[in-house]
Amino acid sequence: MHIAWLGKKSPFCGNVTYGREITNALLEKHHKVSFLHFAEEESQYSDWPECSEVFLPFLYKSQVYTIPTLKSSKVLTRSLQQLKPDLVHASLTLSPLDFRLPEICQELNLPLVATFHPAFDSKLRNISSSTQFLTYQLYAPFLAHYDRTIVFSRLQRDLLIKLGVKNAKLAIIPNGVDTKKYAPGPSNFKSEINADRLFVYQGRIATEKNIEALLRAWKLSNMGANSKLVIVGDGPLRSSLQPFYGKEYGIIWLGFVGDDRRRIEILRAADVFILPSLVEGLSLSLLEAMACGVACCATDAGADGEVLELGAGVVLNTQGVTTQLKTLFPLFRDRPEITQLLGEKARERVIDRYTLSRNINTLEKLYLEILNSDRASGDLSHLSYFEPERK
Repeated sequence: MHIAWLGKKSPFCGNVTYGREITNALLEKHHKVSFLHFAEEESQYSDWPECSEVFLPFLYKSQVYTIPTLKSSKVLTRSLQQLKPDLVHASLTLSPLDFRLPEICQELNLPLVATFHPAFDSKLRNISSSTQFLTYQLYAPFLAHYDRTIVFSRLQRDLLIKLGVKNAKLAIIPNGVDTKKYAPGPSNFKSEINADRLFVYQGRIATEKNIEALLRAWKLSNMGANSKLVIVGDGPLRSSLQPFYGKEYGIIWLGFVGDDRRRIEILRAADVFILPSLVEGLSLSLLEAMACGVACCATDAGADGEVLELGAGVVLNTQGVTTQLKTLFPLFRDRPEITQLLGEKARERVIDRYTLSRNINTLEKLYLEILNSDRASGDLSHLSYFEPERK
């Protein structure tokens, strides 16, 4: 198959990782991939697989959303006419172009698949979740015009169904990780930072990630000199938080770490991975930590609670995160047998449900069924990573 992938290569975020891993895996399985993304023509991305690229003009892009230029729609249409792919897969970048895509692909008679990434909390417990819910309300009418929309969990599917998207238009294919690449192994990172017990947060330093609640809990727990909390990532709140939560409390701010090998080295050394988000989709950082055999603690925002359910990790309520973590931190520090057991269960869960290979196999099946449905209409609502295919 020839897939025209519309996504992003920068700035770094979960959508970027998703696009890189999926397109690389498709190329390895001998599919042809053309990558269309918002970038300047001179942009270089050395860690990406080699494939044909189309650069779409833009005015602004961030980790959250993208503003294309007025002519980006024409560039996209002309490029698809020239490329003649079998199918278009849009890893939605939250841009106005997302709403034009169904019309463009219909004019060109091209099947169109979307992956819908925005974080959510189906219980709408806070301002961040209410804001993200507006994104879902805005997108739902347009997703109905895509041939299929990939979501990461039953919760996300159910939310879109409530907003009017037909079940037949949705397919559950969760994020997946390479469990050979992300696996337990040796690491010298603890000795580098002089730590006996290591706790790690990896993600954006932003309001919706609720990192201040994590930092307050750590500070109040008096974890001692031999326990360290490492913050991997960057974002708008870093400059306001770092001065108040620093090395005197055993907190180390590493900033953005772009090297996969370095991130894996940090995860392999970790005893506990914490994700205190107010809203989430399905966190790739969480899955990577689980695959590395790290005990994981995350809120039930988005699909993360579904990932850790039934003993694969500790699930927090998004309300009262500081209080919950203040109780858990000393327990994790003093009972290594608990974190070891949780780490083993976490890796088992990833191998059972969230491997990249199963993700790609399911995605290939989705592509084929959509291409076949051009000749005979079919309902792909059964296509789920968690549930067996119905004959």
